[in-house]
Amino acid sequence: MQRLTGLDAGFLYMETPTSHMHVAGLQILDPSTMAGDQPDLDDIKKMIGDRLHLAPPFRRRLAEVPLGLHHPLWIEDPDFDLDEHVHHIAVPAPGGKRELADLVSHLNSIQLDRTRPLWEIWVIEGLEGGRIATLSKTHHAAIDGASGNELTVALLDMTPEIATHEPEEEWVPDKLPSDVELLTYAAGSLARQPVSAVKAVRRTVEGALAVRSRNRQPDIDPPPGIGDAPPTSFNGALTPRRSFGYTTLSLTDVKDLKNALGVTVNDVVLALCSGALKTYLEDRGEHYDDPLVAMVPVSVRSDDEKDAMGNRVSSMLCSLATNLDDPLDRVNAIHEGTQRAKEQHEAIGADTLSDWAEFMAPAVLGRAARLYSRTKMADRHRPLFNVTISNVPGPNFDLYSGGARMEAMYPLGPIMDGGALNITVLSYKDNLDFGIYACPDLVDDPFVIADALETALADLQKAAAQQKAS
Repeated sequence: MQRLTGLDAGFLYMETPTSHMHVAGLQILDPSTMAGDQPDLDDIKKMIGDRLHLAPPFRRRLAEVPLGLHHPLWIEDPDFDLDEHVHHIAVPAPGGKRELADLVSHLNSIQLDRTRPLWEIWVIEGLEGGRIATLSKTHHAAIDGASGNELTVALLDMTPEIATHEPEEEWVPDKLPSDVELLTYAAGSLARQPVSAVKAVRRTVEGALAVRSRNRQPDIDPPPGIGDAPPTSFNGALTPRRSFGYTTLSLTDVKDLKNALGVTVNDVVLALCSGALKTYLEDRGEHYDDPLVAMVPVSVRSDDEKDAMGNRVSSMLCSLATNLDDPLDRVNAIHEGTQRAKEQHEAIGADTLSDWAEFMAPAVLGRAARLYSRTKMADRHRPLFNVTISNVPGPNFDLYSGGARMEAMYPLGPIMDGGALNITVLSYKDNLDFGIYACPDLVDDPFVIADALETALADLQKAAAQQKAS
C-alpha cells in the first residue's frame, strides 16, 4: 500500500461531474512500418499486459479512508482485469480530423471508474489514409505531464520490432484493507502532521516575506496575481461536454525564432498561444484592456525523482501580453514576464503547493468542489486565470506501437470551472503537437484556435524577419 500525497489526492477532490481530472494523449500511428498484419484487440491487450510492470499505476486502485479522514491509498488491485481497460472503436467515415476529434471529445468526456485502476486505452480504427490511433486516459492523481510522458514511452518501442520486457519480480496483488486497517494507517499519518505543518508555515512565511520585499522594489513589475485576469467568454462554469482540436507546428521553426529573438522555446509557445487567443477573442468582438493570464504548470521533479510516478508539479501565473498588437512586443513582454514569474515562484518555494496540499481535509474539499460546481460559482466572480498552457518536453526520436510508427501525439489536459480552455503542447522529434481541449458551451470550435496558432507562427516569423532586415 502507498498513500497518495496531498497533491495527488487534490486532483481527486477537485473532480466533479462537470470537471474531469484525467489527462489523455491521442497517438496517430502509421501501420505501414509493421512487419505483418495489423494486430487485433487481443494482440494489443497481450502487448500491454506484458509491459504492465513498466507502468506501476496501471495495476493500482484507490482505497478510500472511511469518512474521508485522510488521503486515500493506492493498493495493487486484487481484482485487476485488463479487459476493463483496453477497448476498440472505429471513427465515423471519412475518418478525417473533425471526425476523430469529435470521437475523442466524447470518449474523453467520460469519467474514469474509481473502483478500478484509473486508466483506459481506446484503439481507434477507420482513420483516413489507413492510419490508426490510440487514446490513453490516466487520472491526474497518478501522473503529471513528465511522469505521464515516461509512462507512455514505457509502453512503446524505439524500433518497429516489438521488444520483450521481462519483469524482475512477480507482481503480487494486495488484499483489500479493512476499515480498521485504513483508519489505523490514517491515524499514523495524521499524528505526524503537526510537525510538518510547523515546517510548512515557516517556509511559507519566509517565502511570502521574500516576495513582498522583492515586489516593493521600484524597478520590479510583479507578475499577475489572483484577480488580474479579465473575464472572457471561456471563463465560466463548465458543462459535462467536451470539444477537442489539434495541430502540429515545426519545433525547428520555433527554435529558430527562439535563437533570433533571444528568448526561450516556452516564451515562443506562450507567444503563439497569445496571438491565437487574441485573434479568437477579437473575431468574436471581445476586446480587453488587461492582458490574458495563463496558468502555467511547472515541473519541480528532481533528477533522482525522474522515474517516480505521481505529481511533482507547481504552477505560476504568466501574462500573455494580449494588450499589445505587435507580435514582437508580445513575445518580449512574455519573456520578461515569465522571468519575473519564475523568480517569484522560486522565492515562494517549489514545494509550497505540495506542502500545504498534505493538510487538505478530503471530505470537506470534495463537498466544497461539488457545491462550487453545482451552484455555478465560476460565473459569479472574476477568473483566477484565463487559460491553462502547458509545455511538456517529449522524445526526439521515433517511437513505435506494435510496429506502427507514431506520427504525432496530441495531449489533452484537464479543464476546470472558471477555466474552460487548456492548451497543452508536447514536443516529438522535430514537431510541436498542440492539443486544444475545451468545453464547447464556452469555446465553440477549438480548431479555430488551432488554425490561429499556425497564423500566429507565420506572423511572428514575418515580424522577426523584418526586424532582422531593418
